[in-house]
Amino acid sequence: MQENTTNIETKSKTIDKQNNDVVIEMEHLKKSFGKNHVLRDINLVVNKGENLAVLGQSGTGKSVLIKCIVGLIDIDDGKLLIFGQDISELKNKKLVEIQKKIGFLFQSGALYDSMTVRENLEFPLRKQLNRLSKEELDSLIKESLHDVGLDKAIDKTPSELSGGMRKRLGLARTLILKPEIMLYDEPTTGLDPITSKEISNLILEVQRKYHTTSIIITHDIECTKLTADRIIVIKDGICAAEGTFDELEKSADPWIRSFFE
Repeated sequence: MQENTTNIETKSKTIDKQNNDVVIEMEHLKKSFGKNHVLRDINLVVNKGENLAVLGQSGTGKSVLIKCIVGLIDIDDGKLLIFGQDISELKNKKLVEIQKKIGFLFQSGALYDSMTVRENLEFPLRKQLNRLSKEELDSLIKESLHDVGLDKAIDKTPSELSGGMRKRLGLARTLILKPEIMLYDEPTTGLDPITSKEISNLILEVQRKYHTTSIIITHDIECTKLTADRIIVIKDGICAAEGTFDELEKSADPWIRSFFE
């Protein structure tokens, strides 16, 4: 039985096609798996340089949303525009060029346990930038490790790293290609409060240094408070509420407020 959503405060944005600061646009986006209608009607704008946090109960489609953006899942209906281009209409080379600008930090880190830290970072560089010299490779690797505080771990394997260090390595491997969009899938899950705060601060540092546009899927309200410029809450396959942390924390709707208690 679905919960009643009629009293939920909903704020919608009109998508401005002339706005050069819009990086991601979704218009009536839908995605189902069989009879399970996960995303029913998503309308959303993500602006250049902002951190957008996405909240919602488990199974509401938060991770599906960002997997559609990165191209791991195809949408069923509606429009998904990235840098003004409808990705459903792009083919092969043009689609790959858009995907190269998107970094995805998987919840698990998606690291190669048989490779060292150095080799994990070399892998995406050799795959996408295979004309780099050894000196250029080494420079990018050292910069990425320095950004996440793993300078001394370069010759370790992922199994020798703590959970927080593995998250940092996953972030370094994503950042090494200098993406313009960052997608974070539960970046602090499974971490203790101190390490979670360190990862949240890293997200802010990435935003500051690289001017990334980011979407952060999270259940961690402290991470949300620290990192988010704006928040949306998904319920029943739609964006049920939108606003800043302070605005939603003071919402008149008890269901919205429950996320912040």
